[in-house]
Amino acid sequence: MIRNTLKTLWSEGKPTINGWLSIANGFTAEIMAAQGYDSIGIDLQHGAVDYQAALSMLQAMRASQVVPLVRVPWLEPGIVMKALDAGAYGVICPMINTPEQAAELVSYVRYPPVGQRSFGPTRANFSAGANYATEANGEILAFAMVETAEAMANLDAIAATPGLNGIYVGPADLTFSLAGGRLAPAFDREEPEMIEALRTIVAACKRHGIRAALHCGTPDYAARAVQWGYDMTTVSNDVRLMAGAADAAVKRFRSLTGGGLLPAPAKGGY
Repeated sequence: MIRNTLKTLWSEGKPTINGWLSIANGFTAEIMAAQGYDSIGIDLQHGAVDYQAALSMLQAMRASQVVPLVRVPWLEPGIVMKALDAGAYGVICPMINTPEQAAELVSYVRYPPVGQRSFGPTRANFSAGANYATEANGEILAFAMVETAEAMANLDAIAATPGLNGIYVGPADLTFSLAGGRLAPAFDREEPEMIEALRTIVAACKRHGIRAALHCGTPDYAARAVQWGYDMTTVSNDVRLMAGAADAAVKRFRSLTGGGLLPAPAKGGY
């Protein structure tokens, strides 16, 4: 089976950068995968992506040898297993609030005897290489998303779940929950209580020997997160990057042309 290079990089003490896909398009996925990310996540929860599109996107990313991850919509065995059968090398599962839910997630990701994943890796048999059945348990990543006050209360027990590879922080929902609606959901938090929460999550991950991942809005904040101890940071997504680049180009054009007003035509013709 083709090795999961995220695990290799982490074993060497190197932080990794993860891209994020919310647009259901194989060409977009191919472009993003060619930009040098260590991994790319396909968002089936909040992205405009269904399963068939995700399958095509995984195919489009293969040429770049980027590690493919999928955020599933919810803790449900069918979609977790189908994402893995399609070739995902890791599953990110939202709203894991208890150690029991974390254990459920792990069981859906692992084949027996350590889990209950059903065997039928239709595409993964080809995309992941030989010996998938015997080696997948050691290569596939299971990330539990911590993004609520309940999850924070159960943080240590979640991080201690056998077979869990890491905790992936959803800062928008976490802010919403911890602040009781007092703060709007967003990335790159600067509030002292939120930074404390983010660092508390890192400490729990380190204590239990698992990886910590954080969804960030900018590379600058991601670099800070790495200094705090995060092993993987996601920086923005395809939607925000496209919108940001387009916005910058339009504003630059307007500034260079005085607001975009056309010059008056010369007298006597065009």
